[in-house]
Amino acid sequence: MANTFNGFDIKKLKLLFTVVDRNKGEFYLDVISQYEVNCQLAMPGSGTATSDLVDMLGLNTHKVVIISVVREDMVTTILNALEEKFCTIKNGKGISFAVPLSSVIGVNLYQFLSNNRVGRE
Repeated sequence: MANTFNGFDIKKLKLLFTVVDRNKGEFYLDVISQYEVNCQLAMPGSGTATSDLVDMLGLNTHKVVIISVVREDMVTTILNALEEKFCTIKNGKGISFAVPLSSVIGVNLYQFLSNNRVGRE
């Protein structure tokens, strides 16, 4: 049974975390934005491995952490698209996971985050 409020469907939201190399950050921001995502935040990140281990394994510790607010019904589609990119893009490996967003205050904010244009004037 669908939840509704003032004539529009209420869909649950999730926070999608994606960690990739910094030089691929813009690419993955663009990939995620293709799936009706209105709110994303990219922050620099770094690994926790020692420099000896990083050198031995040839790892890149310069990462970007992308946090995206996505509708729950789009999570699987986005994760599948990211997995495909992780496997096919040269040096495009990464990790992505989603966690529930328990609440949002304000109808307009919810409509923006969920990309729900019904009822907007």
